[in-house]
Amino acid sequence: MKLKKYLSLTRAGIIEALQFRLSFVVMVIGNLLYLIVVYFLWDAIYESAGTDVVNGMTFSDTLIYLVLATALFNFMEMYAVWEIGRSIQSGKIVLDLLKPMEYRKYLFWSFSGSFITKFLLTFLPTFIAVAIVTNGAIPLGINLLYFIFSVVMAISINYSIDFIVGTICLYTESIWGINIMKQVIVLLLSGATIPLAFFPDTLRTIVNFLPFQSIYNAPLTLLLDGAPTAETVLTTLGTQLIWCIAMMIVSKLFWKASLRQITVNGG
Repeated sequence: MKLKKYLSLTRAGIIEALQFRLSFVVMVIGNLLYLIVVYFLWDAIYESAGTDVVNGMTFSDTLIYLVLATALFNFMEMYAVWEIGRSIQSGKIVLDLLKPMEYRKYLFWSFSGSFITKFLLTFLPTFIAVAIVTNGAIPLGINLLYFIFSVVMAISINYSIDFIVGTICLYTESIWGINIMKQVIVLLLSGATIPLAFFPDTLRTIVNFLPFQSIYNAPLTLLLDGAPTAETVLTTLGTQLIWCIAMMIVSKLFWKASLRQITVNGG
């Protein structure tokens, strides 16, 4: 019965996402422009390096990584922070809390429909295009199964971080600056902007102990490795699972402790 309630939110999310088809077109055009800039930027970096391999990655490896990282970002980004912020500022949060479903679950399943839509319209076409253009540079085997498990946990970690940042709006009543800072930190330290292989050793060691690398770097590492060792798989997925549980607990406790801060500014 509970699953039926969740799936009804998923269905509503898919219908809502399909109502804004033009936004997908704009997003695709924006991504193409971004990837063109990325291509010339990294082409210049490898040209100046004077070698085909930098930090263990070729130019092709780096480009494939960054293209798929961009596709993953578009697929997993749910704008939960903005939704929480708007609800708090308008007073709608009070009505949401009266719904017969925990707010954290309600918000997640409200965005689940957009996950499915964006996966089919953005990530999957990008993945297929890259696989064809690179003539099999992306290995297709057991790594795809590991990638799926990894992405599911990455979505959970990303959502928990968004929920924590959104909860801060209960104290600040303004979310724009905090959310921009969050996006910069996540995109940089997760490997979505610069592959972690290019980080200095000390910084890379520190980042490996943070949850951010489990959002983009972990899934992409498993995807692009055709024959990952058992140790790599267990370490990567195990680390993600630990952060998945830890961030979920932290976000729930922080939300519960912060509810007393609610003030209604809207109707």
